Amino acid sequence: MELGALRSHNTALVLDLLRTAGPEGISRLELAERTGLTPQAVSKITARLREDGLAAEAGRRASTGGKPRTVLRLVPEAGHAVGVHLERDELTAVRCDLTGTVVAQRRTPLDLGAGAETVVERTVREVGELVAGAGRPGAVLGVGVALPGPLDHRRGVLHRVTGFPEWNGFPLRDVLARRLALPVVVDKDTNAAALGLAVGGEAASVASFAYLHFGAGLGGGLVIGGAVHRGARTGAGEFGHQVVELDGPACGCGNRGCVEALCLAAVARGDLAEAARVLGTAAGNLVALLDVDLVLLGGRTVAAAPRTFVRGVAAVLDARARRAGGDAVPVRVASGGECGVAEGAAQLLLAPLFGRAEG
Repeated sequence: MELGALRSHNTALVLDLLRTAGPEGISRLELAERTGLTPQAVSKITARLREDGLAAEAGRRASTGGKPRTVLRLVPEAGHAVGVHLERDELTAVRCDLTGTVVAQRRTPLDLGAGAETVVERTVREVGELVAGAGRPGAVLGVGVALPGPLDHRRGVLHRVTGFPEWNGFPLRDVLARRLALPVVVDKDTNAAALGLAVGGEAASVASFAYLHFGAGLGGGLVIGGAVHRGARTGAGEFGHQVVELDGPACGCGNRGCVEALCLAAVARGDLAEAARVLGTAAGNLVALLDVDLVLLGGRTVAAAPRTFVRGVAAVLDARARRAGGDAVPVRVASGGECGVAEGAAQLLLAPLFGRAEG
């Protein structure tokens, strides 16, 4: 399966309609009507997809006139993508089929500060285990890797990862691509999670939202106008390092009084309500700046006390909205749970196939 051939605009349109149609499928005539392509073009595209094993007949549907229409469906197991989440102290990896459904997963402790060689070796081993279960050769489209920033998404090169400056300049994408002999995409963990939510999560119909990830650290992913907003240098979304307390506690980024430092300190002393209040203050700044439609919370710290964090963040946003005379932006826990970032990392490979987002 050649990624380049699948990524044509017209093929992406057809694949996405096959994906969203589900097991019930969709006819060629409907594909032509909904894509604006000619019936001949749709026939050529679907013939190629069937030849590649990506599409199959799903039965026949009664027609308003003439013979019954053949209905086609996507074959989810025809291709897979692996998503890897490298957190500061844990590695989570998943293998997803073409619909983004997790079909296998692995989790193991990890020390992101143990050095590049150790981390790469552990990643290669875990990905290898998942790839081995994918079936026929060529069934894995590639590997998406998500980890804390800052980093360069386009080149797959890490910068001074917060708390681990020794990673500065490491070409993670190219090193893993050589070791795995597969295409590799590298992005920030929050961007990957936001992409997954925009493509297949509860935010798929929301034009603009913020995903705030509170795990071992704190970061944000932004979707603006339906697309992940990374910024020219992949610098957007460094949410945790906005300074909200001048001369506050030192942060791993080198500044003082960052939201991350304040939230982590509150969690360390067991004051989750205070952590939620500080997080809400920072979220309020973000909402005021970008006017997003939704705030989603994720990460294992949030997962340990979801009601506390949703209530605390929402209270701050509600108070600000009342003062401004408007409606508060809703706050919810993001879907995906502990594998949400890894699933989003797999979407770095899958989403572009369906024309859903830049991967």
